[in-house]
Amino acid sequence: ASAYDSVAQLQRRVGERLLTYLDAWPGEPASVLDLGCGTGYFCTPLRERYPQAQYLGLDLASGMVNYARKRCSQGANWLVADAESLPLASESVALVFSSLAVQWCARPEHMLAELARVLSPGGLCVFTSLGPATLNELRSAWAAVDAHQHVNTFLPGSMLLTAAERIPGIELTVEEQVFRMEYTRVRDLLDELKTLGAHNMNRSRPTGLTSRRALQGMLQAYEAKRSQGVLPATYQVIFGVLKKS
Repeated sequence: ASAYDSVAQLQRRVGERLLTYLDAWPGEPASVLDLGCGTGYFCTPLRERYPQAQYLGLDLASGMVNYARKRCSQGANWLVADAESLPLASESVALVFSSLAVQWCARPEHMLAELARVLSPGGLCVFTSLGPATLNELRSAWAAVDAHQHVNTFLPGSMLLTAAERIPGIELTVEEQVFRMEYTRVRDLLDELKTLGAHNMNRSRPTGLTSRRALQGMLQAYEAKRSQGVLPATYQVIFGVLKKS
């Protein structure tokens, strides 16, 4: 948790863009849930935007919540919990803000159903998730050396829409934006992913240590993507707006 923000440039860019999605909502919510709050980076901007609202930061990782509690100690509430099984009363939350947490939910239909349950009538959730084209450069570089799945594969926005259609009382719209990060070395990207805790969660991931030969082959394959002196890393970001009737 203490090192996370030092490499979370993408997370800040995406979260700051997500905040702008609240501009069109004129409401003054009584409560704001920061779902997947991480280090609490967006606690301050959310509280500045809604000074009268009760803020609740929630994350599955206790280390993140402990760090966030120290960072934003005054007037905020914190909870260690799972987005797919929220320990909150029904219709108790007016606004949910969730940036780059949804992609880690193994069962998005459970997460969406929980949002539908805890949101009050007329409530709103804005969220971001990662799409399947995320880190396609790294994925193709690994594919040049073996058949294992070394990079996480995330659900497309269409699957989120399909899941939402099965849940009464909510309306979900999504749009996609591409964010490009640039690196001097591939190892800088790998070190960043490690520090962020973005571990490979796929069932077909390699079970043993990656050989030095395979790693060198991947690095060489990625080098072929260098353009104007930098190595690109593309993130497909899904922006979702969920409204409860």
